[in-house]
Amino acid sequence: VQLQASGGGLVQVGGSLTLSCAASGRTFGALVMGWFRQAPGKEREFVAAKSWRNVTDYADSVKGRFTISRDNAKNMVYLQMRSLKPEDTAVYFCASDVRYRSPWNPAYWGQGTLVTVSS
Repeated sequence: VQLQASGGGLVQVGGSLTLSCAASGRTFGALVMGWFRQAPGKEREFVAAKSWRNVTDYADSVKGRFTISRDNAKNMVYLQMRSLKPEDTAVYFCASDVRYRSPWNPAYWGQGTLVTVSS
């Protein structure tokens, strides 16, 4: 599976940003798709995941602010981020696997896209 994330950038506190990830190489509809992030000096952490049956999971730190969605026809997954905080600043990674189990350690990873939230 090849994953290509995009959409990162600089945004002010309280602003919104949507990340996109294009997947190829495997039947998209059979994959669990998700997002991780890694802030400077910190370990990579889970953000959100969405199965092909539309079962979703979110990290507590983003619940109510972030929304993960997927378009199976376009092989795309999105992360809509609202009410952004400085602590959301991180490199965001798209990830996938054929199954989801918490804690999730997916087999496939895309390159990261940087999100910077300025105060």
